[in-house]
Amino acid sequence: MNNRFIAFDVETPNANNNRISAIGITIVENGRIVDERYTLVDPETHFDHFNIRLTGITPEAVEGKPNFPQLWKEIRPLMDSGLLIAHNAPFDMGVLAKCIDWYEIDWQLYAYYACTCAMGRKCYPDIENHKLSTMCSHLGIELDHHHAGSDSRACAELLLDYLDQGLDVGKYLRRYNLSSVRARRSLR
Repeated sequence: MNNRFIAFDVETPNANNNRISAIGITIVENGRIVDERYTLVDPETHFDHFNIRLTGITPEAVEGKPNFPQLWKEIRPLMDSGLLIAHNAPFDMGVLAKCIDWYEIDWQLYAYYACTCAMGRKCYPDIENHKLSTMCSHLGIELDHHHAGSDSRACAELLLDYLDQGLDVGKYLRRYNLSSVRARRSLR
């Protein structure tokens, strides 16, 4: 298995979860964090009050920031360079897929990923729950929750902990079907 992992986290502006208002990317290579990226993103849509309260990201904060197609040109090589990792990964993968679809960006038919929440259940079965905040508190990992940069770094640190315990990430490998999201595009 490739020894490069792309831990990422997204924040969304509203309940549609088809646009991104922030993304954090933390790259793990050969057992250590080698790069971190964080950026606000202009989602070109409305913000729900709930999301503003949760993330602290306002419409004013994203003024002048790149929209997703502009950002994708920069981050696509990163996203293609290793196994995608996220905490509660089906959510982040779904938002990424819907955002790619919304902007009609062609990527790949399938994206492979693993979820640190699922891996945490194996490594720490006795913890009350396996939310990112709970896992970080249990392991003493610093977290500014719902800040995409902090969340992606925490996810990477969880992964490193699991790898130190000898966890085989390959057993948690999943395939996200991006083509099924694209198929819905034709129904719009």
